[in-house]
Amino acid sequence: MKKKVADKNPRDNSILNLCFEEGLEKLELVVKELERGDLPLEDALEKFSVGVMLSKICLTKLNAADRQIDKILREEKGQIVEYPLDLEEDD
Repeated sequence: MKKKVADKNPRDNSILNLCFEEGLEKLELVVKELERGDLPLEDALEKFSVGVMLSKICLTKLNAADRQIDKILREEKGQIVEYPLDLEEDD
């Protein structure tokens, strides 16, 4: 049975609204499915695409948390030395 186009749209599935832990859990499931190596090519490509999207969402949430922590520390402690946490994925 073919999936509807709406099923592939992350906005329709609320993927963009997942909390970090939910996104990471879904990403881990996608990775396990891909590692099994038994998916047809089209399905594997679709899973890979979803995995990349989940990875970006999780990375964005981690970077936002890092910025929030830095802000809290500056407000609580006054002037502190800030070392940015670089969580960008390697290409």
